[in-house]
Amino acid sequence: MKKLVVSVLSTVLAFSLAACGSKPETAPAPAEGGAQGSQGGQEVTLKIGATPVPHAEILKYIQPKLKDQGVNLEIKEFTDYVQPNVQVNEKQLDANFFQHKPYLEQFNKDQNMDLQPVTAVHIEPFGAYSKKIKKIDELADGATIALPNDPTNNGRALALLEKHGLIKLKEGVGISGTVKDIVENKKNLQFKEVEAAMLPRVLEEVDLALINTNYALEAKLVPTTDALILEDKESPYANYLVARPDNKDSEAMQKLAKELNSPEVKQFIEEKYKGAIVPAF
Repeated sequence: MKKLVVSVLSTVLAFSLAACGSKPETAPAPAEGGAQGSQGGQEVTLKIGATPVPHAEILKYIQPKLKDQGVNLEIKEFTDYVQPNVQVNEKQLDANFFQHKPYLEQFNKDQNMDLQPVTAVHIEPFGAYSKKIKKIDELADGATIALPNDPTNNGRALALLEKHGLIKLKEGVGISGTVKDIVENKKNLQFKEVEAAMLPRVLEEVDLALINTNYALEAKLVPTTDALILEDKESPYANYLVARPDNKDSEAMQKLAKELNSPEVKQFIEEKYKGAIVPAF
């Protein structure tokens, strides 16, 4: 019996020593980054979609300043007006910078999205360009004019043509007009609707093309000297930084917004683009 008790006690003692000697595995440290804000000095990564000119150029200018504030800005360039919004909505991107508010509002409505403007940055005066004529009054009867095919820029282009007396739109349509809303066309102008990014490429094929300034700049066109007609500084089409409702107020996003509205960016825009792009702040 004594031997049995000793054996049992020895077994219990062995298990106790084993339990005391074992240590739980150390949990891995949390990953750094994320788009919700900078916490504890960790660097935050923001993935931003932008068209190359001028949006990506402006973002690249402030990239080092944001890095000093703990925000790593990753810039993904696009040449279309659809994927930057789709990828923000699908959380492949944190935000984008390429569009004006009328386009954003129409896109949200058409695609059942709720992307949010964060801050206005600049205005890109919309212009009409030609390789065949030097002045707008040289436009011949039956001339072909290329327009952007997306609804907001299409209406914007028609409104600019109306302002300069080339057409007359149905009363009250404003910037929402379409070719079907033209009620007076004395020169019997013909209209060709093209994807916005393709407009510089068809410039040789038409008599006049209405081109967004970012695409004009990419094509080495200078709006202030090459455009036959150009929107003025009162244009309502400011370009915005755009995000989702869940991240637009994050610390990192607000740091980005603040830098985009900084005196340094204002000076950068004025000096680099010389009136082709106008600060909106």
